[in-house]
Amino acid sequence: MKDKNPETERESLYQDLDQMSVLELLTNINTEDRKVPQIVEQQIPKIEKLVKAIVKKMQLGGRLFYIGAGTSGRIGVLDASECPPTFGVPPDMIIGIIAGGDTAIRTAVENAEDDVNQAWKDLEKYQISSLDFIIGIAASGNTPYVLGGLKKAKENKVKTGSISCTSTGLIAREADYPIELVTGPEFLTGSTRMKAGTAQKLALNMISTSVMIKLGKVKGNKMVDMQLSNEKLVKRAVKMIMEELNIEYDLAATLLQEHKSVRAVLLANNKI
Repeated sequence: MKDKNPETERESLYQDLDQMSVLELLTNINTEDRKVPQIVEQQIPKIEKLVKAIVKKMQLGGRLFYIGAGTSGRIGVLDASECPPTFGVPPDMIIGIIAGGDTAIRTAVENAEDDVNQAWKDLEKYQISSLDFIIGIAASGNTPYVLGGLKKAKENKVKTGSISCTSTGLIAREADYPIELVTGPEFLTGSTRMKAGTAQKLALNMISTSVMIKLGKVKGNKMVDMQLSNEKLVKRAVKMIMEELNIEYDLAATLLQEHKSVRAVLLANNKI
């Protein structure tokens, strides 16, 4: 039975927010935010297992999908959308799906999260298979859209993980690799865009970055496959080449222009 009062819905530890000064508001929000990294740290052993399972699938050609609604869905879309420019991977390698479609990224779509069948329909558009991996994201742990998607994934032998912010959520029971980041009551009662959202963002950063590193998308501590989409990134790429090859700026810039990526330059110079 669905928990009627998960930790994310419990009353704030703070009263009379509307009577606080700006300094009091900021200080108290920060006090709550500082709890989040320690909560994530406690789940690292489980996150490790999840990352290893994802890497195994993606090494075989599988893709990683995030499914979520509202804030959770937006955070998944954000993480997925940042992987191609950061790691030079194709846009269909890590895919964020939000209940209500792309419209829901900017505007709330009424009742989108309540459709238990829609997530799987959305996934089927991508010809989802047992090679792929799905992470369901839901602060409450009970969002029907996510829960239904994970249940159908299990029926179709697709491996899954989950990220929730409660110890009583149903999605953790459906996922093969559940992560429960119990962030407790929000500063603003029920506003899971705050601590819960921060915890989910931290976890997804850890997951996608670790997966990409293990898939060989990083050399040392450098983003050698990043897309050179603006002047700042071009300068960063030139600096990487200068450091790796111990050469001057102009030569590094020429090599980058010739080979089009940091990785290609390093390969041409036997540095990878």
